[in-house]
Amino acid sequence: MQTLDRLRTVRLAAPDDLAGFKAAVRRLIAQQSPPEAVQWQLADAGDLFDEAPQLPEAAPAAPFRLPAEMVALLERAALHRDPGRFALLYRLVWRLLAEPALREDPLDADRLLAERMARAVRRDMHKMTAFVRFRPLPGARHVAWFEPEHHTLCATAPFFARRFAQMHWAILTPERSAQWDGQALVFGPGARREDAPGPDAGEQLWLTYYAHIFNPARLKPAMMQKEMPRRYWKNLPEAQLISPLMHAAAQRSGRMVEDGASDPQHRRPAASIALRLDQRPAEIAAPGTLAALRLATAQCRACPIGQHATQAVHGEGPLGAALMLVGEQPGDQEDLRGQPFVGPAGQLLRRALEQLGWSREALYLTNAVKHFKYELRGKRRLHKTAGQKEAAICSQWLEHEIGLVRPRAAVALGATAARALLGHAVPVGASRGQWLRRADGLPVLVTLHPAALLRMDTPDPEAAFAGWLADLRAATPIMAAHEDAADRPPQPDRRHGAAGTGDAAGRAD
Repeated sequence: MQTLDRLRTVRLAAPDDLAGFKAAVRRLIAQQSPPEAVQWQLADAGDLFDEAPQLPEAAPAAPFRLPAEMVALLERAALHRDPGRFALLYRLVWRLLAEPALREDPLDADRLLAERMARAVRRDMHKMTAFVRFRPLPGARHVAWFEPEHHTLCATAPFFARRFAQMHWAILTPERSAQWDGQALVFGPGARREDAPGPDAGEQLWLTYYAHIFNPARLKPAMMQKEMPRRYWKNLPEAQLISPLMHAAAQRSGRMVEDGASDPQHRRPAASIALRLDQRPAEIAAPGTLAALRLATAQCRACPIGQHATQAVHGEGPLGAALMLVGEQPGDQEDLRGQPFVGPAGQLLRRALEQLGWSREALYLTNAVKHFKYELRGKRRLHKTAGQKEAAICSQWLEHEIGLVRPRAAVALGATAARALLGHAVPVGASRGQWLRRADGLPVLVTLHPAALLRMDTPDPEAAFAGWLADLRAATPIMAAHEDAADRPPQPDRRHGAAGTGDAAGRAD
């Protein structure tokens, strides 16, 4: 930046040079330069500045303060494409310092114009986050082409760095480019449309998805073009489908009316889904198999938990397992990976199994509730205990699981699991380490959930862990009997109960 004699001319390095603009404003205010005596130019405006003498620097002045909302307004409006924006904004700063009442005047012409500019910039930033389409390149890089209406790339690029932190990407625009290598965000010169990659195989999949989610009965062309202005269509692959889909909307809506209403699956009781599995191809979901049970569980919407979870988390382990370990519900990591006990509580459970010497191959791990219930705290999903009604609805899936796996005994990890297994509330604190028996004869060992140990406020966590291990050791005879049975010749199959669980289970009363 340079200031010149006669008319004070300020040269900014780039159209979005906010740092240079703020420094120039501070210097001009310190020099008491009125707005009409200042001319704003960009670095590429010519060589006029190379021939003009530079004025001496003014002595530092006392800093001035503006309301936070006005600072945000100036920062946004400075990114507008209007060539007179810097003159307008400096005049607004000058007047704000000279006329304090201007802060309370929402109808001032300069302020209204600046607010319109700021709104246009915010809208352009939002459209960039919505309409950027990355395409893959060799070397696991992704590149997108975008044509912003204003100078918003540098202000919007940090959003993509947070959203795609693990991906190496670049956004090309006619004036600037932004690159992210997983560590640093770097800005460079502009590019041409030809520098961006063309369509890839995944784009056809996206077009197929877009065509199938298009609802002709809810078509509102004016609203759609307000949210997706036509100026962006040329760079959106799905834009090629919009006109054909709009023209066919009336015909498709007519067919939907003729077809009549469909029975929404999420309103169907979950039990009826299992009963209707025999209508599915046998190789996909044969009745009476864990595969059929998992399919039915995944489709269950009898309670609202399944609508918000990523997926149903099914049990894992062999049929005829020695023990079925039943927890409360999947956690955040289990919900994302689709496996039970893989988060922090699962790591503690694995440590316990190693110290107990229990073979993982002899265990079946599952949960009383098959979907993750949570509440959002910012971007974090925090565990929320399933209600009794939700757990009761989900208990049918656990019962089917028990009938298919047919374990020798079960371990209830926590109160929710104990209620689901035994059909009534169980005081875990008073019953931990004890064997109880279900109505069908299946022995159930009650103890704490490993997550309770992680949350426990105790000065000696290792002592609490040792006490939990002592609870679990009550099931060691079951594991030993199972290993002995595995070494003997095959025996006739028996239903679980006192007669089918071996001597160790018989002493579970």
